[in-house]
Amino acid sequence: MISRLSLLLPLILSMMPITSSGESTADPPPNIVVILADDMGFSDLGATGGEIPTPHIDSLAADGMMLTQFYNTARCCPTRASLLTGLWAHQAGVGRLTADAGPAHPGYRGFLNDRCVTIAEVLRSAGYRTIMTGKWHVGDERPHWPVDRGFERFYGVPAGGGLYFHPSKFLDRKVYRGDTQENPGAGWYSTDAFNDEAADFVEEAVAEKKPFFLYLAHIAPHYPLQAPPAAIGEQRGKYRAGWEKLRRQRHRRQIDRRLFEQPWALSPLDAPAWSGLSTEERAAADLRMAIYAAQVKIMDDGIGRLLDRIDRLGIRDNTLVVFLSDNGGEASEVNKAPAAPLGTNDSFASYGKSWANASNTPFRKYKKWVHEGGISTPLIARWPRVIARGGALAHQPAHVIDLMATCLEAAGIEYPATFAGKTIAPTEGISLLPVFRGGEFSGHETLYWEHEGHKAIRHGKWKAVTDGDGSWQLYDLETDRTEMNDLVRQFPAQRDELVALWQAWADRVGVEPKSQP
Repeated sequence: MISRLSLLLPLILSMMPITSSGESTADPPPNIVVILADDMGFSDLGATGGEIPTPHIDSLAADGMMLTQFYNTARCCPTRASLLTGLWAHQAGVGRLTADAGPAHPGYRGFLNDRCVTIAEVLRSAGYRTIMTGKWHVGDERPHWPVDRGFERFYGVPAGGGLYFHPSKFLDRKVYRGDTQENPGAGWYSTDAFNDEAADFVEEAVAEKKPFFLYLAHIAPHYPLQAPPAAIGEQRGKYRAGWEKLRRQRHRRQIDRRLFEQPWALSPLDAPAWSGLSTEERAAADLRMAIYAAQVKIMDDGIGRLLDRIDRLGIRDNTLVVFLSDNGGEASEVNKAPAAPLGTNDSFASYGKSWANASNTPFRKYKKWVHEGGISTPLIARWPRVIARGGALAHQPAHVIDLMATCLEAAGIEYPATFAGKTIAPTEGISLLPVFRGGEFSGHETLYWEHEGHKAIRHGKWKAVTDGDGSWQLYDLETDRTEMNDLVRQFPAQRDELVALWQAWADRVGVEPKSQP
């Protein structure tokens, strides 16, 4: 099959600047790595104020830059759909999770539809090796798997997350290489496997002299809390001071590092007083957060091995690496096997709302909600050939829909109007390359959210948000990004304007009332 790159190559060559010796001065296509964490709160990284050891992810920020007002869609499946397609999740067919609501509800089919195209499909058609490891979760059944949507190499779980040790005692999660099921042996741990298989696939692409696009989509640190005993042991005892003190410490580091344009106030504590817990309850809470921290550290360790492989292959300068999370910390209180030792494959527990409140410091709310705690992720990017200001912070609002446009502009490829004989919805995203280059980002005047009846709109400095009860709150994010001071009574006309804009967007992209699909 003739690739798009080979068809365009004569035109591309004719447009390249030429030196006096007749050699092209154009840079080769960059390699692109997108790393996605699952249910990791805004403050869990060292770079964002956390105490969990994440030196390798932190190094990406130190050598590159961080966008401090970057947004996701508040839930795993919609964020993945928007990341991969550059569309609002409802346009791509994944307005909620992977249950198929049927043809009458096109925004809620639970898989990527044929009116969208993935980053992998576009880059593969232009000669890239396309690689994915980890959690897919935007189409549980064929023909909606990664191998059906542009990825030449795949190792991971087509369905949702929750798998650390194999097989899971609680979930029917199968591991695939391509479209062939594998049965991992003793000692297998998903986070390590996803990182290490990604590094091997990268080495394969480099050996074949192909630029590559790697999408590394982790399950960590999504519950269940499961990690090897030694990794848990390294973190035990660090959280005996409790969630209140942890939030204050993280918030202070954020302010000291000037992470935000303004030192926004810490949102109210959404947890019981640590002093009211018994000694046994404190020990149990410490263990839960220690396992969560171990999951994050193991992810960072493996990312470090991947980055080291990139360095040893000599491709660091021309590799764009992006790191983000799919939503904020998860507040669910889960414990399916109370008698089982926490952290083992026999257990199935979450770290709960109190620790999630600390993970999302300084913001309010959690995964599934569209207050800032549910939708905010630091976006960290390193690309030595382009991002020259190591440790830079960028405060322009941006969104996960922007990653498609960013990847394509980095690769010098146009977004297609059609793909596989189908008309494709125009991209909704805007390339972040101007930000990476240190310039101004025109950005989005307006951003929108909807998930399970939770609704929000950000228009300039204003944000209107509701939990779905019909009552909208209004915040000035320039002075109050932690959403402490509801201004809806002072500015009802501003609220009404934003609600009307939100409704027009919802009608356009296919949002339906929660009770429908």
